[in-house]
Amino acid sequence: MHHYPRSLCRRLRESGKAEFMQVLLDTHSFLWWIDNDDHLSSTARQAIADGSNEVFFSAASGWEIAIKAQLGKLRLPNGPEAFVSEHLQLNGFRPLSISVSHALHTASLPSIHRDPFDRILVAQSQLEHIAIVTSDPLIQQYQVSIIW
Repeated sequence: MHHYPRSLCRRLRESGKAEFMQVLLDTHSFLWWIDNDDHLSSTARQAIADGSNEVFFSAASGWEIAIKAQLGKLRLPNGPEAFVSEHLQLNGFRPLSISVSHALHTASLPSIHRDPFDRILVAQSQLEHIAIVTSDPLIQQYQVSIIW
């Protein structure tokens, strides 16, 4: 688990003394970060660890984690609500809600990816101008900024 002094960096960013970018974690990247899994690329790891960056976690990923945990496809040390809430707080990640415009924007996306969770992430990335931390080759085919 990673615990970085993101609050200090957030104060620097708010004072205008630090450069930053906004990044959106896909579900795998979030879980790999929590588990310190080698699947997470060094570039992705650096972007997440950089306390001057704003790291977002989508409600779509929370929903995906809840469904996978309920189906027994994802084992968590405690329930999905407690697990996600704890790690958002510990890591200083910001929740990103799904808006009606995010949902409706998925209709204008090419049918590259059929996964509804990933399509929402693409819509959020495009509308909010946030880079996605993902290794998913299908997401990488959309007009989005990728960190990997």
